[in-house]
Amino acid sequence: MAKKPGQKNTSGRGQRDLTIKVKTARGRTISSTKWLQRQLNDPYVKRAKAEGYRGRAAYKIMELDDKYRFLVPGARVVDLGCAPGGWCQVAVKRVNALGDKKGKRIGTVLGVDLQELEPLAGAQMHTLDFLSDGADLQVKEWLNGEADVVMSDMAAAASGHKQTDHLRIIALCEAAAYFAFDVLTPGGTFIAKVLAGGAEGELMHILKRKFKTVANIKPPSSRSDSSEKFVVARGYRGRDEAEQWDGDVSDDPAPYSDEEE
Repeated sequence: MAKKPGQKNTSGRGQRDLTIKVKTARGRTISSTKWLQRQLNDPYVKRAKAEGYRGRAAYKIMELDDKYRFLVPGARVVDLGCAPGGWCQVAVKRVNALGDKKGKRIGTVLGVDLQELEPLAGAQMHTLDFLSDGADLQVKEWLNGEADVVMSDMAAAASGHKQTDHLRIIALCEAAAYFAFDVLTPGGTFIAKVLAGGAEGELMHILKRKFKTVANIKPPSSRSDSSEKFVVARGYRGRDEAEQWDGDVSDDPAPYSDEEE
């Protein structure tokens, strides 16, 4: 059986401390030193570099898709705030955007971000503020239709204040959700990062009205010391049907689960 990244050697042979220690250099803060040490010792960072992914976050969307199977051949995918592009790399392979899987439908991957993006084979990479007027229409024009999947690994810039950061990322996630409502096809899927902390209740309320199933999950590659989780909402009801669900969440039949991997 293949070892998971970071699995310890318990055989007793050649065991030694392989943790890379980083000293605080002049001009470098203690927090940045800790971040650097964590990066150098992170097995997913090492694996991403070895396998050619643009970041360790690629493994988060792999694990979510392994469980829920939304990145299927032929799917039309929109990745919001996609820089540096790791999620797009995974989507290109799984939806068969390059047509490598003979006999399978060819999908479309569209990545958008505020910053200019490095080109990626099999994906359309666009500089776009998804909050701007007409952004939903522009995305559907690029897709030549509606999306099957809208996903987001966006996080607001950290302020250092935990509660403020939580509120900011929930607001960003809600904005991504409302964008998804405008571009998703009925039956579509929405995936986004959230931070556990209490303010996400209203977001879950909204998603339970708009989708048939909603799950809140922490994938194995998400760092254990991080409060991040990912919401996976499947079976978009469509704009017309979703508008009928405007009562209490208790009246909504959408199943909800809060899972730990």
